Amino acid sequence: MKILNLYAGIGGNRQQWSDHEVTAVESSPEIANVYQQLYPKDNVIIGDAMQYLEQHYNEFDFIWSSPPCPSHGQYRHNVGVLGKGFKPLMPDMSLYSQIIFLQHYAKCNWVVENVKPYYEPLVKPSFELQRHLFWSNFYVPEIDFKKSDIRHKNKISDFDGYEVVAASKIKNKRQALRNCVNPDVGKYILTLATHMKGSYQ
Repeated sequence: MKILNLYAGIGGNRQQWSDHEVTAVESSPEIANVYQQLYPKDNVIIGDAMQYLEQHYNEFDFIWSSPPCPSHGQYRHNVGVLGKGFKPLMPDMSLYSQIIFLQHYAKCNWVVENVKPYYEPLVKPSFELQRHLFWSNFYVPEIDFKKSDIRHKNKISDFDGYEVVAASKIKNKRQALRNCVNPDVGKYILTLATHMKGSYQ
C-alpha cells in the first residue's frame, strides 16, 4: 500500500505501520531528519504539505494528514488566551481546505486528524478518539485507547526509543514528542483503511 503521511512530525502515527510504502511530508528540516532516522525506508519530503497534497493526492492508496492544531485547540484558547492573556491566533483554515479537497477529489481512503476545537467545527467530523477529531471517508468504530506515553510523560529521557530525538537539533523536543499521535490509534485506523472502501462521507 502506498501511503501519504502529511505533517509527519517524528512519526508517532506511523510507528506501527509495517510493510507499506510511505511518503512523509514535513516542513521542518530538523524534525524531518529525526523522522528519516526513525524510518529510514520512508521517502521523506521537506516541504509544504498542502502543496504536495494538491499535486500528488491521486498517487496514493491512503492519505493521513495531521495539520497544525494550536490555532484551533481548546487548551490554548481557554487557558492561554482567556486565562493568561495570550495573543489570540487566527484559526488556520488549511485544516478545512484539506478536508473539503479530499472529500471531493480523493479516490483513496483518507483521514484528517486534529484537536477538538474551542468552536463548533466548520465541517462535521466523522468520529472522535481520545478527544481528537477525525474526518474520513470510511467508517471507524469507536474504541477506547490508553493515553499514549508520548502525551503524558514529562522528560525526554522518559520516552523509550526516542533517544534520537534527545540527540537531535529540534528546538522544542518535548513539543515534537507531544505532537505524536498515539501509535495504537495510527495502527487501528490504517488497519480499517486497508479493509474498507471509502464511502462514509
